Amino acid sequence: RGPDGENFFLNDTLGLAHNRLSIVDLSKNGQQPFFSPDGYIPAMFNAEISAGSLLLPESRRLARLLRTKPSPEAWNAALYEDNLLQKKPATAKRQATLIRKRLETLDAEAWNLIADGEAEIASQLLLAAAIRHSSLLGEFLRTVYGPALLRLDAQLTPVVWESFLTDCAQQDPAVGRWAASTRTKLYQVGMRILAETKYLASTRQPLLTPPMLHPVVKQQLIRLGAQDTLKVMDFHR
Repeated sequence: RGPDGENFFLNDTLGLAHNRLSIVDLSKNGQQPFFSPDGYIPAMFNAEISAGSLLLPESRRLARLLRTKPSPEAWNAALYEDNLLQKKPATAKRQATLIRKRLETLDAEAWNLIADGEAEIASQLLLAAAIRHSSLLGEFLRTVYGPALLRLDAQLTPVVWESFLTDCAQQDPAVGRWAASTRTKLYQVGMRILAETKYLASTRQPLLTPPMLHPVVKQQLIRLGAQDTLKVMDFHR
């Protein structure tokens, strides 16, 4: 057997640790976590953002609910008995699960702004939450959207998205096994999120229109120690 190995990764949204007993793969190539070529992000992606875009009205309602620190029973009662989201049960469960995971990357102070703040602030904070929840979305902004701005590209296309997923599959082989329908849904939801936060003119006309981040949003991300998230959102720094 060869030498043992250990490594870790820690940023403002994620912590990963790995310890291995080197028996078959004795090289450094077996060292984990795996990273993208520039060392920026660990190779882990999921398709969970396909469950919904920013869902601002629903997120406002759930942010108010989370402020009450609901028990599991109170959470379920609000969703299914009171029909808080005004959705069918299966849809309510899917959207509430996604939104809660996103919101829980923030804290109560940010929830207050999402629940009752201006739409611009709430939407940008929800984008930050979506990025903190989904490394796929953050990596797209960093490696595709940002460089497209520098090249003065006019808009994004489905071809660009497919190329991005191909690159992701090199870091995380599971991406290459996603069904075509999943890949299409991810593109649609991703474009909708960027349009809802004014990074694109619209889903039908995906012209690049990077917005100015609201000062309150910047302050919140700095307060949360979310500099990595701020970096991939702010294209006017």
